[in-house]
Amino acid sequence: MSNNSKMPKRAMVLAAGFGKRLRPFTDKVPKPLTKVLGVPMIDVVLDRLENAGIERAVVNLHHLGEQIRTHLKDRKKPEVVFSQEDEILETGGGIVKAMPLLGDEPFFTVNAKIIWLNGKTDCLVRMAQAFDPDKMDALLLLHSTAQAVGYDGTGDFLMDPTGRLTRKPERQMAPFLYAGIQLCHPRLFRDTPKGAFSTNLVWDRAIEEGRLYGIRHDGEWYHVSTPAHLQEVERNLTFHGWRF
Repeated sequence: MSNNSKMPKRAMVLAAGFGKRLRPFTDKVPKPLTKVLGVPMIDVVLDRLENAGIERAVVNLHHLGEQIRTHLKDRKKPEVVFSQEDEILETGGGIVKAMPLLGDEPFFTVNAKIIWLNGKTDCLVRMAQAFDPDKMDALLLLHSTAQAVGYDGTGDFLMDPTGRLTRKPERQMAPFLYAGIQLCHPRLFRDTPKGAFSTNLVWDRAIEEGRLYGIRHDGEWYHVSTPAHLQEVERNLTFHGWRF
C-alpha cells in the first residue's frame, strides 16, 4: 500500500454503461463483471485502488446495476459506496451526480473496462506525485496508441514536454490515447450542464485554459470493449504468464 501523503483518498469507478460493443456478454452481465482470466474487471480495478491506498470508491450504477451491488456487498477495502443513475448520464454527468460522495479534494476516476499492469512504480502513485493543483485541473494517464492492446482507435492527445495536452488534428493518428484513469480537482466540473454530458466537455475547457495535463503510463495497458478485444487481451496476458 502507498504511504504517499499526496495520494487522494477517494476515487470513482465508472461502471454504469450498457457495454453494447461487448454483447452478447453484456446482455445478461454488466460490463464491469465481465471476467478477464476468470476475474471480474471491477475487482481488478478495486484491487489496484486498494493497493494504492484509496479509502473510498464511488461506483456508479445503471445497466444491471444490482448485480454489481450484490457482487461488491462484502468488500471492505476500499469502502464501496454507490451512485445510482436512473438514466445514463455519460462520464461527465455521472461524476457530477456523485460529487457529494467524492468530496472537495482531488480524486481519481477510473473506467471499469480497462486492465493495467504497473511499471516500476504504481501508476496511481506516479500520478499523485505529479499532480499539481496550482496549475492542473486534471492529470490524465496516457498510453502509446501504437502499443495498446484491445484498442482500434486513432488516439486522443498530443503532449508537450511539460505534459500539457492538446487535441489531435482531425483525420490523424495521435501518439497518445486516454488510458481511462484521471486525477482531477473538483473545479474541473464547475458550471457544468445538468444531466448527461461527456467528460470531453470539461477537458476541452481545461485545454483552452492550459490546465489539462498528461503522464505516460510506463507499464502495460489493455482495453476491453468487444468480444474480440477480450480474447486478444486474454491471449496477451496468458502469453506473458500473468495471473490476477
